[in-house]
Amino acid sequence: MLAIERFRVNGRNVWVGVIFHGRIQGISFAFTRGELLERVSNLAEFLRKRGVSLSLDVQPSNYTELVYRVMVGDIDNEEALRELSFEGVTPFERRVYEWLTKNVKRGAVITYGNLARALETSPRAIGGAMKRNPYPIVVPCHRVVASDGIGYYSSGIEEKRFLLELEGVKEWTS
Repeated sequence: MLAIERFRVNGRNVWVGVIFHGRIQGISFAFTRGELLERVSNLAEFLRKRGVSLSLDVQPSNYTELVYRVMVGDIDNEEALRELSFEGVTPFERRVYEWLTKNVKRGAVITYGNLARALETSPRAIGGAMKRNPYPIVVPCHRVVASDGIGYYSSGIEEKRFLLELEGVKEWTS
């Protein structure tokens, strides 16, 4: 199923889409409804390629509110982690997502290199896992930055900067 809802955050419209069946299968967000629908379509295609059975039939859900509450800091990311299905996620990706969510808290960032060292892997592998993250906001891939700047973000640099500023991050590196 797919739940879509628009929220007002720091003076901006933020559209949240959540694909779910029992638990959250994937999350998308955007500043316009059109962008959100395109991102949901891309996410659904990605999940299906990874063997996840899903439906995009629209149905209301409390999951959109959950994502919003994580975004604004009412709920800790780690608390929301248990609502994720982790379907279609590799064991490596799950290890990265869980470590990041449990260890890099709101208002903090970590570099790709430091995250790679913590997990005994390469920055490139971390970058790939971040790019494939089907749970943005809950799994805070926006908190992973380059050593020399903000770094990449699948949803766009404007969105990454918005989330970091919302969390009170003043510098892009740890």
